[in-house]
Amino acid sequence: MKILISNDDGIAAQGIKALVTNLAAEHDVYVVAPDRERSAAGHSLTLHSPIRVEEIEAQFGAKRMWITNGTPGDCVKIAICALLKQEELPNIVISGINHGPNLGRDILYSGTVSCALEAAMLDYPSIAVSLASMTPDPIYFDSTAKFVSRLLPKIKNMEFPKKTILNINAPALEEEDVAGVEITKLGTKMFTDSYDKRIDPRGKVYYWMAGELTSKHEEDGTDIAAVRANRISITPVTFEMTHKEIMSDLEDAFCKGGICDWYGYDANKL
Repeated sequence: MKILISNDDGIAAQGIKALVTNLAAEHDVYVVAPDRERSAAGHSLTLHSPIRVEEIEAQFGAKRMWITNGTPGDCVKIAICALLKQEELPNIVISGINHGPNLGRDILYSGTVSCALEAAMLDYPSIAVSLASMTPDPIYFDSTAKFVSRLLPKIKNMEFPKKTILNINAPALEEEDVAGVEITKLGTKMFTDSYDKRIDPRGKVYYWMAGELTSKHEEDGTDIAAVRANRISITPVTFEMTHKEIMSDLEDAFCKGGICDWYGYDANKL
């Protein structure tokens, strides 16, 4: 397979090194990643300043590697639309391995997940992979990368869902200690919302986000519950955000009989 890898932790992150090293032995791997950490960048693209791109010496077995000053979304978009040759275009895009979990509603802020979603928006199969470790020096990237390597043949043989990514979170454990794999739905929140109020040396007030892991109970079947039970969670996530189920209710509320004639125009003049 031809694989495009990116992330939001930057080109020097341990997770991208582990992923490339494990996959390059059997696949053609291309890497386009930010030149620095861009965590929690969400699904942002660079519009009002130039995107700098530099091809660097390929490492860890990759075919080619680039760094950019752009966002994770920029990395995937520019890779597919400008950098890769036709014969280098990927069969799948992988974002990660992220240092830290991307679970529940917190994926809305995730650069890792948004990186994969950008690929899905361009009609490429894509997955986001995160190691659910909060320690400053995690040591389980390699076991997570091995799981991805074993997962790829299964993805290759399935009809990958359109407009959808697979969001994968692995517990910070050795392979033999993982309690299995679970297909899950998104949970609620992993972190509390809190800010520390502080004073800088000039006496000015500033705030530092200080959310902590929540102990709130999660129902079975969610990604958060699965990871807490030492299982790898795989959650299908779509960017198709239209809430189709309530469209008829809105029609009844705002447009009786299919005619919205209460604001701005006279339906009889149409």
